[in-house]
Amino acid sequence: MRVVEVADLSGPDAVRLGERPEPEGSGVLVGVRAIGLSFPDLLRSRGEYQVRLAPPYVLGQELSGEVIDAPEGSGFKVGDRVAGMMDGAAAERVRIDPSSLIALPDHLTFEQGSGALFNYQTALLALEIRGRLKAGEVVLAHGAGGGTGTAVVQVAKAIGARVIGVVSSDEKAEAARQAGADEIVRSDGAWKDAALELTGGRGVDLVFDPVGGDRMLDTIRALAYGGRWVIIGFTGGSIPQVPTNRLLLKNVEVVGSYLGGYTQSVPDGRVRLLERIKAMLQDGSIAPIVGSTFPMERGADALRELGERRARGKVVLRVG
Repeated sequence: MRVVEVADLSGPDAVRLGERPEPEGSGVLVGVRAIGLSFPDLLRSRGEYQVRLAPPYVLGQELSGEVIDAPEGSGFKVGDRVAGMMDGAAAERVRIDPSSLIALPDHLTFEQGSGALFNYQTALLALEIRGRLKAGEVVLAHGAGGGTGTAVVQVAKAIGARVIGVVSSDEKAEAARQAGADEIVRSDGAWKDAALELTGGRGVDLVFDPVGGDRMLDTIRALAYGGRWVIIGFTGGSIPQVPTNRLLLKNVEVVGSYLGGYTQSVPDGRVRLLERIKAMLQDGSIAPIVGSTFPMERGADALRELGERRARGKVVLRVG
């Protein structure tokens, strides 16, 4: 069967179409229809992610499709539409543990289903669990037009927060608005001043930050007294060194949020997140925003879109 594999750790140029044996073993057999890609997939292809995979490895962590075969007691049956998470998702067929699958609601496409789990788990962990976001608070979301950013906007709105999205282009601004952002500020302008003006000089209660880099000082300045700066990554390229005296002035909290660490350390963490996502998908409070879609043969181009910061919503590979 066909897979999208990473031949070495040189980035998108090492991504190619390959062949692997049919999946064996236990678990639910899924015919994959769409594969969702995220920034960690790009980092892994460069050997820069927290968890390194030895090449050649199969790309992807997120998928959607139809059940081909399901063991008794799995909770699934042949023909069920599902979304799931696993390493090596970019294949025509996969065997996956049923605990890593959810039923895909009929009102969502397979492309949306391939973006239903990873980004929303990241958003729920960062906002609800680590950031302790409450209804009525104000969130500043860096990268609000991307796959994770649009998920964060939707989750924050579902909690009852006001969202100011920071974006780098008109196209990403439109994606953030589609996700429900209340206001948009541009990262290439005076976004910190704009955020302060939009909050009457008070500042925001929580910053969702997947960027890092040179935005660090203005991020701290944009926070209200007692605000939380939730860090999930460093797409800006550099890891900022935090001047701790800045944190003292307004009793600011710096909070790390790493999905892999949470699910490995909290025994029922993944189950709790998936149950929350299932409920939110069913009631329509979240619905993945799909941007570019590529055939499996163009996996390298899909990763380049992420690497060049052009992604709007979820980047998806189609199967078939």
